[in-house]
Amino acid sequence: MSDAELVLRSTRVITPEGTRAASVSVSAGTITAVLPYDAPVPAGARLEDFGDDVLLPGLVDTHVHVNDPGRTEWEGFWTATRAAAAGGITTLVDMPLNSLPPTTTADNLRVKREVAAGKAHVDVGFWGGALPDNVKDLRPLHDAGVFGFKAFLSPSGVDEFPHLDQEQLARSLAEITSFDGLLIVHAEDPHHLAAAPQHGGPKYADFLASRPRDAEDTAIAQLIAQAKRLHARVHVLHLSSSDALPLIAEAKRDGVRLTVETCPHYLTLTAEEVPDGASEFKCCPPIRESANQDLLWQALADGTIDCVVTDHSPSTADLKTADFATAWGGISGLQLSLPAVWTEARRRGHGLEDVVRWMSARTAALVGLDHRKGAIAAGRDADFAVLAPDETFTVDPAVLQHRNRVTAYAGKTLYGVVRSTWLRGERIVADGAFTAPEGRLLTRTP
Repeated sequence: MSDAELVLRSTRVITPEGTRAASVSVSAGTITAVLPYDAPVPAGARLEDFGDDVLLPGLVDTHVHVNDPGRTEWEGFWTATRAAAAGGITTLVDMPLNSLPPTTTADNLRVKREVAAGKAHVDVGFWGGALPDNVKDLRPLHDAGVFGFKAFLSPSGVDEFPHLDQEQLARSLAEITSFDGLLIVHAEDPHHLAAAPQHGGPKYADFLASRPRDAEDTAIAQLIAQAKRLHARVHVLHLSSSDALPLIAEAKRDGVRLTVETCPHYLTLTAEEVPDGASEFKCCPPIRESANQDLLWQALADGTIDCVVTDHSPSTADLKTADFATAWGGISGLQLSLPAVWTEARRRGHGLEDVVRWMSARTAALVGLDHRKGAIAAGRDADFAVLAPDETFTVDPAVLQHRNRVTAYAGKTLYGVVRSTWLRGERIVADGAFTAPEGRLLTRTP
């Protein structure tokens, strides 16, 4: 530790080997050692002692819609990354749609990076998009450093990002597999959606019926079959249907290169509690019943579900109408994802080590950043969140950092107060005060 510039000390440091009292040595933005708690501090090094607050690796959120450029009135890099930092997230990966232009060509990626430069309070990477007509653009996007490619199997909600049918999916997946890329998929089958009752109006039960579980289950089965045939790498986005879990578990046992995520809102909110007209709870696929939620938690515990990400998908408040059929579908969760998941995890007997595994270690591994992110270990970036896990707060939309302060968590009391967030050894937010943006734009490591 003789070359340390900074030493972070806590009685509870979450490391890959477990939680222990430790001193974490940092030099030039990198963790150089994790040492015993009472290790001497070198002359000239700054000591930050967090007492009994928990030091955990900064979270890695691989599913965020920043919507910038083009729909910056919905969100933007400045506001989204401030919300991330306030919530202990130090790395996010931006989705290719809801911005104009979408990230579906190397030129469009260049535009996105130019817009993000200088505005990011945390590190930011980018997904590319797979459309019916852009197979030729997939390899150039891969070479330009996107972390993989998103596709929809049903309408996306925006005209500039059309979905793939099964033949188009096969073509895109074959191309992506040729360079061992990753396809991440919004898996709902359009035929099942079209056959479901579409009543519209303010009743949440009607909206839930319009997005049935079998739409997810069928689309996931089709994706698994394609992945198995091509030996492709695929990832199921925002799983909400517990009925798909046996199929997913079987595919994993069979060696299909499949990973799966779910989201805080599926793990912490239930259909039974959604008031009629409260479209701040609308997302696709939808928040389902409490019994379904119990099975998602079991699947997290046994590894059938790999990770937890926000699917932060904001809009302007006027788009959140009382009619579930026409309201924008998306939940803004960046700043609250850690306390929301931790609140429910602790109630169900899980520890913070589990939360770190789901929201940092495995998400970093999903996008190939686990050599730099996702753990407090020598050689990793000095990205941290400092959490008071036993303190509670009541969610006040007025203090949220995302641009349009609509939230499904308003008024809820949550455990886990983020005291401060650190990026490469620099404190970027503490007690609501932010530094200038110092986040880097990340590219996939070859």
